[in-house]
Amino acid sequence: MNSSPSSFRNASPQQLAQSLRHARDYTLLLFDCFAAAGMDVPARVPQLRIVNPPLWELGHIAWFAEWFILREATSSHPADGNGNCLLSRGDDWFDSALVPHRSRWTLDLPAAGALKTYCREVLDRVLDKLSREPNTDEALYPYRLALAHEDMHGEALFYTLQTLGLPAPPAAAAPVQAFFAPSEIGFPGGTIEMGSAGGGFVFDNERAAHACHVAPFAIDSALVSNAQYADFVADGGYDNRQFWSNAGADWLMRQERSAPRYWQRDGGQWRTVRFGELSTLAGAEPVRHLTLYEAQAYCAWAGRRLPTEAEWEYAALSGHPAFRWGQLWEWTSTPFEPYPDFVPDRYREYSQPWFSTHQALRGASFATQPRMVSAKYRNFYMPERDDIFVGLRTCAWPG
Repeated sequence: MNSSPSSFRNASPQQLAQSLRHARDYTLLLFDCFAAAGMDVPARVPQLRIVNPPLWELGHIAWFAEWFILREATSSHPADGNGNCLLSRGDDWFDSALVPHRSRWTLDLPAAGALKTYCREVLDRVLDKLSREPNTDEALYPYRLALAHEDMHGEALFYTLQTLGLPAPPAAAAPVQAFFAPSEIGFPGGTIEMGSAGGGFVFDNERAAHACHVAPFAIDSALVSNAQYADFVADGGYDNRQFWSNAGADWLMRQERSAPRYWQRDGGQWRTVRFGELSTLAGAEPVRHLTLYEAQAYCAWAGRRLPTEAEWEYAALSGHPAFRWGQLWEWTSTPFEPYPDFVPDRYREYSQPWFSTHQALRGASFATQPRMVSAKYRNFYMPERDDIFVGLRTCAWPG
C-alpha cells in the first residue's frame, strides 16, 4: 500500500466536500452503534481513560469544524476564534483543551437529537463556505484539518466499539484480507528525506523536512502473525523476565497478563474476542492489540528488534513489491519527538504536548480511511496502549 491518490492532503474543494459528507455520515453511523446499546447517554458509558463518551465525541467533532472553519480561528487558543458557537455553551462543552477528560461524563450536554441537528447545521454551513473557496493550500487548510480530525475520531470510535464489546456496523466491517508468508527484505540504506516539504496539507510533526542517513538493514516483509506470536506465548514469553524491559516488566506486573488482550485459551487452541464475539484465532492473521512492551518482548525472544521510524519509512517508500503495510498500525523503536525546527501549527495541542511520553507508530490500519493513508504519517500513542489496531514487524540486528 502506498499513499492514496485521493489523499485528503491535496484534495480539491469538490473532493473535500464529498469527503466531508462521507466522514460525517460515517461518524453518525458509528455513533448509532453506541446508541443502539444505550451508550448515547454518557452516564451509561464505562469511564475508561482510553475512551470518550460517544455523545461528547460527536459534539466535539462538529465543534472543531465550526471553530477552525466557520469561526476562522487562527489557533486552538480560546481567544483566537471569532464570534460565538452555534451552541450557547459549545466552547465550554467541546473544547478538548479546556474540558478535562474525566469531566466529559458529567457535563450537561444536549441530547443526541439536538447534537445531530448541530452536526447537520455545521456541515451545511461548512459546505456552503467551501463552495466559494479558491483551490489553494492556504484557503483549504482548515477544511483539510477538520476532515483529518474527523477521520481520526472515526477510527477512535471504531476501536472504542471493540473496547466496549459492541458490534461494528456491517458497512464498516474489515474486509477479508490476504495473509502473506513472512520473508526478509534487505535494504542497502542511504540518505532519505524525512518529513514533508511539498505543497498540500502537512501535519506539524512532519515538519521540517530533513535529510536522514539510514544504515543497511533487513526487515520483515509482513507483520508478525498470530501463529508466530503464539509460539512466543507457548515458550513462556510472558513469564521470562529477560525478554522484558524494566518498563515492560512493571506493566506486566500490574496487568498480570499471560497473552495478548482479547486472547482466550479454549482447550488446545486460542480464541479471540472481536467486537463482542468470540471466534477462533486465525494463525496466519497479523497479531493485533499489542502494547509496545509486548512487541519489544517478542522481538527480544526472537532475537530481533523493532524498526526505527526512518527504517520503516525507507522501506515503505522503496516501492519494494514484497513490503506489505496498511493492515495494522506498527510500533517502531522511536520515541515520538519533534523533527528539527518544529513549530506548532494552528491546532497547537495536536503534537507538542505528547513529545517524549508517546511512541511513534507508522503505517495504517484496516479502520483508517484510505484518504488518510501516507508513508509520511506519524501516529503516536502511549506505550501501554493495546486497544488500538496495532501490531508489529521486526528487523534483524546489524552484523
